[in-house]
Amino acid sequence: MRLKNCYRTSDFRLLAKKRLPSPIFHYIDGGADDEVTLARNTSAFDSVDLVPNVLAGVDDDVDLSVTVLGQKLDMPLFMSPTAVQRLFHNDGEWALARAAEKYGTMFGVSTIGTRSIEELGAMNAAPKFFQIYIHHDPGLTTELIDRCKAANFGALALTVDTIVAGNRERDYHTGMTTPPKLTPTSLLSFAMHPRWTFGYLLGERFELPNIKNYIEAGRTVKMSVVDYINSQVKKSISWDDAAAMVEEWGGPFAIKGVMSVKDARRAVDIGASAIMISNHGGRQLDGSRAPFDQLQEILDAVGGEIEVIVDGGIRRGTHVLKAMAMGATACSGGRMYLYALAGAGTAGVDRAIGLLRDEIVRDMMLMGCKSISELRPSMLATRPD
Repeated sequence: MRLKNCYRTSDFRLLAKKRLPSPIFHYIDGGADDEVTLARNTSAFDSVDLVPNVLAGVDDDVDLSVTVLGQKLDMPLFMSPTAVQRLFHNDGEWALARAAEKYGTMFGVSTIGTRSIEELGAMNAAPKFFQIYIHHDPGLTTELIDRCKAANFGALALTVDTIVAGNRERDYHTGMTTPPKLTPTSLLSFAMHPRWTFGYLLGERFELPNIKNYIEAGRTVKMSVVDYINSQVKKSISWDDAAAMVEEWGGPFAIKGVMSVKDARRAVDIGASAIMISNHGGRQLDGSRAPFDQLQEILDAVGGEIEVIVDGGIRRGTHVLKAMAMGATACSGGRMYLYALAGAGTAGVDRAIGLLRDEIVRDMMLMGCKSISELRPSMLATRPD
């Protein structure tokens, strides 16, 4: 598999699998427990069908623009924040920043990211937001917020579904940590992928710059992401904590990890700008609902009062159209670009996002729609059980 032969997410997945040692690949690819929710995140989109209109006089000048978290985007799909990106390819978050600027979309930066808030803030003018946790040390949380303000990040997203790390059994089998541990099985895989291995060992030092000045985990990267979540992130967070962060930030603010109508309503009540319907890519509570499964019920409850973003499971342009026709504000995802990053760095992310954008344009034309605003619930039909 070569980059020029990649046309869909599953192709980029094969490219990543070819390039990465097994523990690293399965860290991207895996989910929690039996990975039922991981699979459902994508298959949920098959529960409804698109119903196109014809003879609509549509040409290829389709308006895909949407406004999300105070930022106008040229397409209704953006890149969710994901951790330790330079573990997959040294370009890391640089690749996302470049693709976001080229295609007029937005990207998220993780607290456990591998390029700093300041570096990415100065890199280009692409819309960007910062994903944050509530830490045991409130000073760390406040410092991160202040750094984002100074670096002109457009929005903040509080992740609320990781008060404890999910049971990612694939990682147990492969011995995956950051940095990777060498076991007899993993050592063979690292040896069989010398390009990645030598790049990791001899390349730029791997660290977590957004937290390295505050905690030992960020300076030495001797613990896994799971260990970081379990040891550094405050477990007993409440809606009062979220409300206080909304006020402290004072700008566009999303709550990432909302899955229920009750929680969507609470997000409205505390003044959040948006909710990201998300189950953390199927990596937390296995057996939970998919974001698309919950979209209609949440829109019925809070649609028009708060921006509603469908996060996760996106693999095709038609997935985006189904969510937008139902009434979503926008869509986002991680694996849709992570496989491409792992497989080919900046060039991979550019191709993956460009192909998805092309799909959305083509599918809009086939739907008979000149702009995203013309998508309607009437263009969806529920598939019978």
